[in-house]
Amino acid sequence: MIGAFLFDVDGTLVDSNDLHAAAWRDAFLHFGVDIPIERVRGQIGKGGDNLIPALLPPELVARRQKEIEAYRSGLFQRDYLPRVRPFAGVRPLFERIAAAGARIVLATSAKKPELDHHIELLGVADLIAAATSKDDVAHSKPDPDIFAAALAKVAPLGAPDARVVGDTPYDAEAAGKLGIAAIGFRSGGFSDEQLRAAGVRCLFDGPEDMCRRYDEVEEVCGA
Repeated sequence: MIGAFLFDVDGTLVDSNDLHAAAWRDAFLHFGVDIPIERVRGQIGKGGDNLIPALLPPELVARRQKEIEAYRSGLFQRDYLPRVRPFAGVRPLFERIAAAGARIVLATSAKKPELDHHIELLGVADLIAAATSKDDVAHSKPDPDIFAAALAKVAPLGAPDARVVGDTPYDAEAAGKLGIAAIGFRSGGFSDEQLRAAGVRCLFDGPEDMCRRYDEVEEVCGA
């Protein structure tokens, strides 16, 4: 029996990946770097500590990473966060998980103010056991820190008892480093091939699909 689900948030529970990509591109342009949106989009799922070095020249990263992160954070909260919408079926899915006796922890590479906003937007505060964000750890996904912190919230449950649910290859990579099996959502815009190559065990279209096919979660993803 699965004892805990560690849910990513952006792209998994809320439709925000394209907005994050646009905000990062705007931020890079502000600092004089023009990166095609497609390249930025492929890095969404990482926090700034890992996304920026993947896209910018090393000398610019060394000089201005913190400044770029701070600018992008303010820009996103001001211009993009109000446009984020929840995916259908999140609360019914969480109710189904709770009825099965499993615990829910949110685990996001976003900062805590964004996480708090999303929890309120989703209306699921009463159904989650705990939440972790980039503010709680040193490194974001695909490093495993956030999922390790999330798993600690449901101790004594361990990696074999938990499943990570995410929409990007970086969620699956982070989960795999801890020995946690990953469930993938197609809602983040990554291909089935990308998700499976990163270690996703089973795939759903999104929260509504997982809720509708919940019996398969234990049968296919639970072993």
